[in-house]
Amino acid sequence: MRRSIFKKSNREVIGMKLKLDNDLCRQFGIRYPVFQAGMAGGPTTPELVAAVSKAGGLGTLGAAYMEPAAIRAAIADIRGRTSAPFAVNLFTASMEDDNRRTAEVQRTLDSIRDELGLPPASPQAVQTPDHFERQFAEVLEAGVPVISTAFGVLSPRYMELAKSAGMKVVAMATTLQEAQEAERAGCDAVVAQGSEAGGHRGTFNTDDRPMGANIGTFALVPQIADRVSIPVIAAGGIMDGRGMVAAMVLGAQAVQMGTRFLTATESGAHPAYQAALLASTEESTVLTKAFSGRPARGIANAFVRKWDQTGVEPLPFPTQNTATRDIRSAAARQNQAGYMSLWAGQATRMLKPGQSAADIMEETVRQALEILE
Repeated sequence: MRRSIFKKSNREVIGMKLKLDNDLCRQFGIRYPVFQAGMAGGPTTPELVAAVSKAGGLGTLGAAYMEPAAIRAAIADIRGRTSAPFAVNLFTASMEDDNRRTAEVQRTLDSIRDELGLPPASPQAVQTPDHFERQFAEVLEAGVPVISTAFGVLSPRYMELAKSAGMKVVAMATTLQEAQEAERAGCDAVVAQGSEAGGHRGTFNTDDRPMGANIGTFALVPQIADRVSIPVIAAGGIMDGRGMVAAMVLGAQAVQMGTRFLTATESGAHPAYQAALLASTEESTVLTKAFSGRPARGIANAFVRKWDQTGVEPLPFPTQNTATRDIRSAAARQNQAGYMSLWAGQATRMLKPGQSAADIMEETVRQALEILE
């Protein structure tokens, strides 16, 4: 008797925790608590962003590397495809270059350039453009419903502008301290981003954490949820409805999925990149600074292995990222996945080819509801 009462009580408690139509959904104007991660560099096409939003989630344009005019065009494209809410993600990290060791690093990169038939690097210092102010202006002028940030929070000036425009603001956090800072800054929600997550995670300061903060998703989520009053969105290794339910039991009100959408039919990920993802396993990814100078999780490939063998320390972000851009671009043109940045989380065995974003959304939500029932 005692056991059956416990089971019933458990079901009631879990049911209350796991309403898929929850306060966060109403706050962000979405049907289902699923955010698509704002993956910079091309995967988040307007088609993908719009498809996720049309399917009831929150699509996100990864705009950190985009020219302001391209952001304006992409926002118009998204709006031409759906009237549903969507987000734009930007980086808040400094884009100031550090060229003190650029000559040494470029000499090391030249050996890789030679394999791709590229000329040696120019002896000039690397110059990374800083478009943040104009990027933000485009997002503000367009009246985008949600802005999300990586590597920190908006400054008080930008936060005030966003709030005055009625925008919702979300920040990525990899520690409780970062989540509390996001709450104090005025964010409407925070993403608890575990070490399983692919690509660059949102660690605010890597000076004392050279490889970022590396707390697992299901350890991080409840610790943040217990200590902040804003909604928590779980990210890192979540690929389906099982992950959604598990995260919400731990206190999240939504999940954010990035890797899961990389093989969607609307994804802008290069075909060779997608093939590498589908051929990978849970052991394929590593944390590396070789491509960008900032720790990111991706599939270990020829570039990562060759770089590690040199023993040379990468330049800081964004200088390393700018220095390797010609290599990554040439690799994409030549269909050589071995020299691309193959950002991915740790759950790639769960990827499926040929699914649309709507298929992924429907499958994820249906599975979550079946578990709850």
